[in-house]
Amino acid sequence: MAEEPAARPPAVAGHFYPATASGLARQVDALLDAVEVPDGAPLAQAYVVPHAGYRYSGPTAAQVYARLRPHAGRIDRVVLLGPSHYVPLTGCAVPAAARWRTPLGEIPVDVSGAQALLRDARVVADDAPHLAEHSIEVQLPFLQRILPAGVPVLPVACGQCTPDELAVTIAAALASGPAGTVLLCSTDLSHYLDEDAARAQDERTTRAVLELAAERIGVRDACGVFGLRGLVGWARLRGLRAQLLHRCTSADTAGDRSRVVGYAAFALDAQR
Repeated sequence: MAEEPAARPPAVAGHFYPATASGLARQVDALLDAVEVPDGAPLAQAYVVPHAGYRYSGPTAAQVYARLRPHAGRIDRVVLLGPSHYVPLTGCAVPAAARWRTPLGEIPVDVSGAQALLRDARVVADDAPHLAEHSIEVQLPFLQRILPAGVPVLPVACGQCTPDELAVTIAAALASGPAGTVLLCSTDLSHYLDEDAARAQDERTTRAVLELAAERIGVRDACGVFGLRGLVGWARLRGLRAQLLHRCTSADTAGDRSRVVGYAAFALDAQR
């Protein structure tokens, strides 16, 4: 019998978020508690969430997780799309590891869902794109603080692909698991522009997402551009509606207006 791969260890604990369980729990809970969720806010089918260090994008990310928290009992699995910042990748990669670890403990990977995706020639099982990657890892502590223990995640690193190709992968990922699956797409927006230029560029990207126009999202508009385009293309095919929950830049949270990164949170759900 083959030996099970070791749990994937945290790569950015102590850098993007606190390295201790107590400090991490306090910071995540404070970010969540600072969000005023509208009464009756529904559980959407999918969300876009940023992935920088918590001091920068944590308040924007919390806009999503605070909306998930009241529906925690209905969430049976989370599919997480994130870019591969450090390892060149064509198509998508699911992890071989069956567990991921943060300072808050281990979270199970949906191994059967990952195996189902391997039927697609554009998806491989490879831990390498995930090992140093922060885009999915930084979402896990939020999930660990709002969901019951044992709810699995399906991490999908997204490399170069077309919106149509990734829309097929997304549909397969959702079909491989329970009805109570939530899809999260991890991406930041503009990078290292001055404040005015960043806000103008992020406004254009926001309009493209709200209008479900994947073709108008440029490669420099978001670091998770392939996942974002694929999500928007999938949402358009499904007839969903996109809603902006929050948008800011790192200047709003860290103060430097000369070289900023943009962050946004969206919900994508059926027309209401």
